[in-house]
Order: sequence, then C-alpha cells, then structure tokens
Amino acid sequence: MRIVNIVLCLLMLLFIGVQYNDPDGTMWMVIYAIPAIWTAIVIFRRQILADKMTHLLLLMCIVAAVAGMLFYWPSTPGWWRQEIWWEVETAREGMGLMIVAIVLVVVWFSRPRKSLASELSN
Repeated sequence: MRIVNIVLCLLMLLFIGVQYNDPDGTMWMVIYAIPAIWTAIVIFRRQILADKMTHLLLLMCIVAAVAGMLFYWPSTPGWWRQEIWWEVETAREGMGLMIVAIVLVVVWFSRPRKSLASELSN
C-alpha cells in the first residue's frame, strides 16, 4: 500500500501543479492538497492515523469529498468521454473530486487498524 500511496501523492501534487492557469486554481490547489497531505501522512507518519482525532478528521475529509463529488457531479451526457471532459470544465471538476474521494478512501484503508481482540476489549 505504501507504493500505491506514493503514486497517489505524486498524482495529487501533479494535479496541484497544473492548476496554475485555472481561473479558480487556488481553490482547486487546496482541494488537491488535502489528499496529497493525507497520502504523505500515510507514507511518512502512518502511526498518526491510529489517533482517534486524526481518524475522525480523515473521516470528515472523506465525507466532505463525497459531498463535493455529488455537488460537482458532471451533468453533461457522456462526461467520461475525452472529447467531452477535454472541453467541459464542469466535467473535469466533477472527475477531479471523484479522484479526490477515491484517494481519501485509499488512505482510509491504508491506516493502521487494531486487532479484533483489542477492538472488542475497548
């Protein structure tokens, strides 16, 4: 999972980099920075995710990403075809939030988990 998170972190950093000429690029840089930070945490400080507050914060980010994905869901027919998303910004934004949500879910599954016995004893 570490390699997957490294690839996803680099992908999010690339997404941040290509926002420089977008009219609302600053907002999207922040949106893409959130999963980049979470993947970096999994890569370099995975044990932090065992903390309940950090765990809750990650869960809130996932919920926000899913809500944003639903809000920005592309309404253009055939939005997944390259000729559509290449021209229609709302399709790209919706797809971007889908990717953010997927990356955050990968981070969720990459977090350290307690054993079943320790979960039952709490």
